[in-house]
Amino acid sequence: MTMLRFMTAGESHGPCLTAILEGLPAGLKLDEAAINRDLARRQGGYGRGGRMKIEKDKVQVVSGVRFGRTLGGPVTLQVVNRDYANWGGRMAPFGEPEGPKVTAARPGHADLTGVMKYDREDVRDILERSSARETTMRVAVGAVCKEFLRALGITVVSQVLEIGGVKADPAKIDRTKLGGEDTSEVGCLDADAAAKMREAIDAAKKKGDTLGGVFEVTVRGVPAGLGTHIQWDRRLDAKIAAAMMSIQAIKGVEIGAGFLCGSLPGSQIHDEVFLGTDGMPYRKTNRAGGLEGGMSNGEEIVVRAAMKPIPTLMQPLNSVDVESHEEVSACKERSDTCAVQAAAVVGEAMMAFVISEAICEKFGSDAICDLKRAIRAYEERIRKGWCER
Repeated sequence: MTMLRFMTAGESHGPCLTAILEGLPAGLKLDEAAINRDLARRQGGYGRGGRMKIEKDKVQVVSGVRFGRTLGGPVTLQVVNRDYANWGGRMAPFGEPEGPKVTAARPGHADLTGVMKYDREDVRDILERSSARETTMRVAVGAVCKEFLRALGITVVSQVLEIGGVKADPAKIDRTKLGGEDTSEVGCLDADAAAKMREAIDAAKKKGDTLGGVFEVTVRGVPAGLGTHIQWDRRLDAKIAAAMMSIQAIKGVEIGAGFLCGSLPGSQIHDEVFLGTDGMPYRKTNRAGGLEGGMSNGEEIVVRAAMKPIPTLMQPLNSVDVESHEEVSACKERSDTCAVQAAAVVGEAMMAFVISEAICEKFGSDAICDLKRAIRAYEERIRKGWCER
């Protein structure tokens, strides 16, 4: 079985962040500027904090690419942390410890459980790796995967649907503009809702509070039949849900109509199937979100994820000190007021990886030319099966 996989490494204030992506076919053309654009998108958005003013993320491709095309070997990506110049002593791999310990755990973060699980005395040993700064490399990997998908006619886009209880009106959203330039600063295509979202972020920032929200990721051009119903761990919907839930601060995921499926009768949920003039089956609705029986069905894949408010507050919550075992106020780190738009970019990246993985598994991934031919042969076989019987 062909396997696409990646691993990330690095700490939030360490020298650099690194990712190794293995399993991409040889001959794939990559655009360095496209990777950097997605890295910039991850750092943008209304409500971001001071760290984004320090880091200007740029990718360095260390292996697996020559003259703009993949070689078939592992692709190593690296992003330097500019802020490390200010943290070298506190984050040194060797030598005596410098700087004060962080001992006041933050509710809602990995701090307290991580300290107990890994037997650490300094919360920084946990928060440096659990930080959402880690998603920098997920976005870099996802940008490479998006280039792979784009070569196959598949696109991955996102939008923000809700921030702090302010919801976009679906009737005001033009889905044809998904993936276009964002002029709202919050990633929402409903201009009225976007303005109210910015107001809500301003109000939360003034109070020293944070806001969460909901974003949606859509994949277009996916062939039917990715994933399988055969085994639980090979179902595409399960892999997508796991990938989205792996993003820091994500607490809920729904596909298509999602939780609405639990309140409406089947006659209002299931997508009826019709035959087109070309003899191929099609659906007039997409409440399944492009996934049936653990497989892509040829429609757009539509997934939404709910992000909780960021757990680092400028008005800290009550917590405990991991050293003194006393009740204290949680520690404060540089933080954002809202990062839902950034989370949407990470959602795109994880979706791009999962879809790329499913394609490589089904069609092989030694060479991009062979993979394209395999997809064409598969789609032709399906068309003949329906149109020539």
